[in-house]
Amino acid sequence: MNILDDLKLQYKIGGIALRVIYWNIACFLISLVFFWPNFTGAFAYPNWLELSSDPTVFLFRPWTFLTYAFFHASFLHLLFNMMVLNFSSQLFLTFFTQKQYLGLYILSAIFAGVVFALSYYFLDYAGSIVGASAAIMAILVAATTYQPLMNVRLLLIGNVKLWHITAVILILDLMQLRLENMGGHISHLAGALFGFIYIKLLQNGSDLSIVISRTLDFFANLFKKSPSTPFKKVHKNYQKPTEKSTSRIVTKDKTQQQIDEILDKISQSGYDCLTKEEKEFLFKAGK
Repeated sequence: MNILDDLKLQYKIGGIALRVIYWNIACFLISLVFFWPNFTGAFAYPNWLELSSDPTVFLFRPWTFLTYAFFHASFLHLLFNMMVLNFSSQLFLTFFTQKQYLGLYILSAIFAGVVFALSYYFLDYAGSIVGASAAIMAILVAATTYQPLMNVRLLLIGNVKLWHITAVILILDLMQLRLENMGGHISHLAGALFGFIYIKLLQNGSDLSIVISRTLDFFANLFKKSPSTPFKKVHKNYQKPTEKSTSRIVTKDKTQQQIDEILDKISQSGYDCLTKEEKEFLFKAGK
């Protein structure tokens, strides 16, 4: 199995958090090809990808309230965000579903984008933003709001409470609010606020992520080909299943059992613990 096959397999079985990270990396690679860095070293994105605070721009490009959350200004911007996203995702998915995760990521990005645009409009500022930071803050704050006293072990520091980590990040954003990249810090705080609101509403029985889940399911079913039912000839005489058919069913059960055992192994020790033979078997089974 080559590296490409390995990446494809990880994408298939890695879950929504890993897929979102892959999407962000893919958008960064697209940036390297089409959007060369400007004189500051950051990518020069067109206004149909980045989110502009200019109403004459974003009102005619409403999709930018989401696309900005998958593109990054530089490699270091991407690297730091993906590290924090991976950390936050593991915490959030400990308690919530993958559909809730994706719904929160999308909704918080849109919410933070709207807050940024309105803030700059009323402050009479002009600017644009890119980056997944707002959505990441929403996921981190959501997990913290739900389980603030959860112990997290940090390298060189040891065990700390989850709310301590989140508080430090929020304080840093507040301290830098009036410095450079004010729009970015506004969107971070807006994303954090949305994560808090999301959990509080969820605890009261209202799951905002359902809107995204149902929308995605609608379009998925819209473009899904309905399986055609071929004409089948009906026979009056009933024949018992042959021994060969029983054998096929048993073989299928054994294959599924082996897949389940490998997936259990991944959930306990990670994908890297698999042997070469197990990776190849799982890749062939996923085709």
